[in-house]
Amino acid sequence: MIYKSYLVEQNINIFKNNLILIFGENLGLINEFQEKIREINKTKKIIKFSQDDILKNQTILFNEVNNMSLFEDAKIIFIDRVNDKILELIKEIQPQVDKNKIFLTGDVLEKKSKLRNYFEKSDNCDVVVCYKDNEINIKNLINYKLKDFTGVTPQITKTLIENCGLDRIKLSNEIDKIKSYFNEKNIKIDQLYKLLNLKSEEDFDSIKDYALKGDNSLTNNLLSSTIFEIEKIPLYLTIINQRLNKLKDVLDLTKKENLIVKINNIKPPIFWKDKPNFLDQAKIWNMKKINIALKKTYELELSIKSKANVNKDLLIKKLILDICVIANS
Repeated sequence: MIYKSYLVEQNINIFKNNLILIFGENLGLINEFQEKIREINKTKKIIKFSQDDILKNQTILFNEVNNMSLFEDAKIIFIDRVNDKILELIKEIQPQVDKNKIFLTGDVLEKKSKLRNYFEKSDNCDVVVCYKDNEINIKNLINYKLKDFTGVTPQITKTLIENCGLDRIKLSNEIDKIKSYFNEKNIKIDQLYKLLNLKSEEDFDSIKDYALKGDNSLTNNLLSSTIFEIEKIPLYLTIINQRLNKLKDVLDLTKKENLIVKINNIKPPIFWKDKPNFLDQAKIWNMKKINIALKKTYELELSIKSKANVNKDLLIKKLILDICVIANS
């Protein structure tokens, strides 16, 4: 019988037969199914083989299936990394399985796969295909796994998805960290950033400075590990605007003064720690570049205000990368 993966997620005891094939590109989901099967069969003997183990010595599988003690409950046998090579052996052992359950797991099996076809057409076998997750699946998974926690805002969910992508294995590891760290079951975004080793908005000035200096490598590296708080994006745009206009003010001063004198005389003054960065930026920017960057910043601000469903985090990252490109033009 063929089962949908979401039905198996809801009820791991759904299988009716003793030979079960679980396969697909979603290795994280397959791992979860294996863990759930182990969890509900704690009292039973659980054995794990790889297909290579079995094919090298077929007797080990027959021995496990047929040798049962009087006091032993039915066994759970996992055979990992299966493909068509194991099919004839499965056909041979199927009548002997009895009360035991054998779970075969593997990666993608094409529709022409003999093993897949055998399981899908047999009334005495079960099969479930684990297709790749989409964002909705992952959001639902996060909400389910953190259902006992408060503070699971859309920003928390977004942070986890952006950090883990659609990788269930990585997500599961991160959620385990969260459950261990937040003992009071109240998740806070700033603590989550630290826990997941993510950069927060505190690093925005550094990112902005590297972009304005045209440092592609450092800008990209920082952006890849940074998730901006959506509520603070207007503030980030203001910071970019202020720096561009400050550069414009310096370049507007009389050309008779050298650059360092201009920077020292600008009002309001530039903080002394920021002067080295500002000097490096002033050396590579001109009025034309500044006006292009200011226009892009203004356009992004309008877009964010007029469109509710845009990915603001992605858009500001694109703006920063655009500024880096302009700096190098």
